[in-house]
Amino acid sequence: MDYERIALLSQVASSIAFLAVMVWIWMKFIQPAVLSAQQAANARMAEAERHRDEAKAALGSLQASVAEAEHDGQAIRDRAATQAQLEREAALNDARESGERAVQNAGRELERAREAARTAYRDQLLESALNLARTKASSRVDDAANAKFLSGFLNKLGTRENG
Repeated sequence: MDYERIALLSQVASSIAFLAVMVWIWMKFIQPAVLSAQQAANARMAEAERHRDEAKAALGSLQASVAEAEHDGQAIRDRAATQAQLEREAALNDARESGERAVQNAGRELERAREAARTAYRDQLLESALNLARTKASSRVDDAANAKFLSGFLNKLGTRENG
């Protein structure tokens, strides 16, 4: 037999054995590990997709909540603006009415003060006139003129009672 041929067959046999061992190792260890890694990756992807879908659903719900909150906020702002306008108008009306009452009261008070001032001025003027008349009358009228005035007055009274 030929040594070269034995060497060639030995190499072919060892190559076939190597390939068989490699296939066996592939099938026994590597392929299950690859399949397991692939299944784990697929599971992670499925979990990530599930989380994504849940996040999308939550986002839709949250966007609806935000839109509702914005609508509610606008409604609150509108009601607050309306209420503020009503309260402003009520406060202005109250202030206006109070001011008008104060002006009316001040007008009446002014009239009372004017009347009191007129009365005081008239009383003072009468007092001054009486004092002046007394002073001048006592200096101008002596006992003779006083007797003449008194007799004329009594004569007039007597003619009125008779007439």
